[in-house]
This record gives sequence, C-alpha cells and structure tokens, in this order.
Amino acid sequence: MTPAQLSRTVLHTVRRAVEDDELCVAVPERVKVRTPPRPGCGDYATNVALLLARGEGDALVIAEVLRRRLVRAPGIARVDVAAPGFLNITLEGTSHAQLVRAVLSQGLRYGHGDALAGVSVPLGASDEVRAALVAHVVRGLVDATGGVVVPGDGPVVRAVPVSGRDLLTRLGPDAARWALLRPAGRDLPDLDPAHLLSQREDNALFRVQYAHARTRALMRNASQFGITPEPQSEAYDDPESGAYGHPAETALLALLADHPRTLEAAARHRAPDRLARHLVATADAFFRFHDDCPVLPSGESSGERKPSAVHRSRLALADAAGAVLAGGLHLLGISAPEHL
Repeated sequence: MTPAQLSRTVLHTVRRAVEDDELCVAVPERVKVRTPPRPGCGDYATNVALLLARGEGDALVIAEVLRRRLVRAPGIARVDVAAPGFLNITLEGTSHAQLVRAVLSQGLRYGHGDALAGVSVPLGASDEVRAALVAHVVRGLVDATGGVVVPGDGPVVRAVPVSGRDLLTRLGPDAARWALLRPAGRDLPDLDPAHLLSQREDNALFRVQYAHARTRALMRNASQFGITPEPQSEAYDDPESGAYGHPAETALLALLADHPRTLEAAARHRAPDRLARHLVATADAFFRFHDDCPVLPSGESSGERKPSAVHRSRLALADAAGAVLAGGLHLLGISAPEHL
C-alpha cells in the first residue's frame, strides 16, 4: 500500500463514518499521511482527527472512531491512537513485500503512470541555461506522470551568471545538472567545483550515486554466493522470517512508497528539486538500512553462515532502492553508475 493509497483509504473511512452517522464532521477533500518522526510509531501517521475536531468535537474520540474502522481495512495490521489525536498506522507485512515486488517489476519506470491524466502543466521557453534545463526536466516529469505540457510562463528560477558551456567544462554533465536542479527555483545554486565534485559525504550528489553503486555491488556479491532477492511477508514477531520489521527497513520502504507521489508533485509544481531532495533522503535511508541490517551473511566466503530468508528479503529491498535511485536520476538526466 502506497502513501497515496493509504490516504484514500483514510479519506474513505472518514466518509463512511459520516454517512453512517458515527461522526458529524465536514469530510475533507484529501487526507495526508506522513512517516512518523520517531521509530515505534507505526509506518505512517495522520492528523486527520485533529483537523476534523477543529470545528467541534474531541480529537481523541474522533480518532478512536476512525481507528476501529481502519483496523479492518485490507493491508492495515494495526492502528494506534496517540495524544492529542494522531493515528499511527502499521501496514501488514504483505503490503511491504508487495511494494518491493512492484518496484522490482517496474524497474526504472516505477512511479510512472497517469497521476496527472487530464492535467495541463504550463511551460515557457527560455534561453537562460537554468530555466531551460528545469523546463526540459519538468517536461519529462509531466510525460512520466501522464500530464500534458501547454505553452505558458515559467517555471520561474533564479538565473545563473554562467553559460551552459562553462558549466559543463567546470563541472561535467552530472554535477552541472545537479547544481542547477537540486536547489528550489528561488534559491541561487552553489556552483563551486570543490563541493560538487568531491567524493565525500557532504556532497549530496555523491551520496546518491554512491548509494546506487552500493546496491549494485550487493547484487554482484550476492550472485557469487547464489543468493537471490525475494521479499518476504511473514509475521513481524518472527525475526528470522524476513518480514520487514526493523525501523531502518520500514523507513526506507516509506520513501520507496512515496516515490510516485514525489514524481507527481515535482511535475505538478514544476519543481525538479523535489525529486532531487527525495533521492537524497532515499540514499541516506539506504545507508542507515545498510549499516543496521546486514544484507549478506557474514563469513559467506568460508561457508560459516548460509543465506536465510532475512538476507534474501533485504537483498530485494536493496535492489528496489537501487531501482528508485536510478529511475530518479534518469529523470533528472544524471547517470547512475554501477561502480564508484
């Protein structure tokens, strides 16, 4: 279940509770769900009960009504109410495994679709290097999400005082594109080669490309020992089942699930920087997962340990993370190296 699907499920739950006279509130147009700020608070959280209680009512009472209904929805394992009225939602393990399978089956096109079907996105022409690049990337994002580009103004960005030829000479194609696309349009890009070309953690582009390269290295190493990726969906209470229950796993899964919505928002708002920031967050989550959740068995070269369901499941998650990183970089026109 993706965040967009869960949002629709929560909205439908509110609507049904109102129709059944269990709640007397105005049904909102949409409901937002977000990844909780702390581990142990479920996979997603929503403040919909607090918003519904603004007019009249007790947020905790509204939250409990919605909790009883949501917990019966397919794909939801548990719903907890937290003061002053948040709903913390835990998805079933099958939902996590299905998400990983969906990413792996769609590959670089994961997140593409018809989210903007029937939506017209205005784009203008420009000779300024940054505006022209942003417009070009937005056009690709709109196409990937099913929208239509029409003549219009913008997107509005702060111009850079250099030519495209100069940028390519100083930075190369990947760093030049990243420098112009990652900042929000109102911000002036950092064009310092010392920052953009360094292979260090403080270089966001390096972190994203290195994270992708690490996923490819894991796949190469796994193939040498006959380990194949296979997401598991058994119960969380069995740590050897391979189900995704570790906080580092669920944090990475949440970002993979949010990738389609990120593409839609980047296209709709003509803001490739949203995709760039999402890729940085995904790379950082992958590194935390990589550090906290061993993907390959230790001592595999000497046969000390055999691969288990846990390793196959984590390998599938790493492979899915690599697909999202590569697909996002591709939409930005930036390479996703196999080696770094």
